[in-house]
Amino acid sequence: MRLAPGVLLGGMVGTGLRLGIDQALPHADTDFPASTLIANTIGAFMLGWLVAGLWTRPGLPAWVKATLGTGVLGSFTTYSAVMVSLVALGAAGFPTLGWIYLTATLLLGFGAAALGLQLGAQLRHRVLPDIPDAGSTL
Repeated sequence: MRLAPGVLLGGMVGTGLRLGIDQALPHADTDFPASTLIANTIGAFMLGWLVAGLWTRPGLPAWVKATLGTGVLGSFTTYSAVMVSLVALGAAGFPTLGWIYLTATLLLGFGAAALGLQLGAQLRHRVLPDIPDAGSTL
C-alpha cells in the first residue's frame, strides 16, 4: 500500500494528459479514433524506453516504477478505448475503418515499443543522478 499514493498521483497526471489529447483531437464514434491511437503509441514508446533504460538500473526505488509505469502510463494508455472504438466503428457500419484502426494500433504500438526499448537500452549506459528512495513516505 505504500506505493498507492504514487500510483494515484501518476494516474491523475496520465489521465490529464490523455484528456488533453482527447480534447485536442475529438472524434465521433464513426470517426477514426486518432487521439486513442496517438496516446497508445506514445505510451508504448515511453514504457519501452523506461523499461529498458530505467527499470534495469540497480537501486531504482519501487515508487518510481509504480508512479511512472502503473500510474502515469497505465492511465494514459487504454486498451478498453481501443476495443470500444472497434465495436463502435463496426456497429456504425464502418468495419473496414475498424480493421484499419486495429492494424495501425498494432503496428504502431509494436514499433513504438521496440523503438523505446532500443533507445532505452542506450540510456542504461549513461550515468544518471541517484533517485532517493522515499522509504515509508509513499
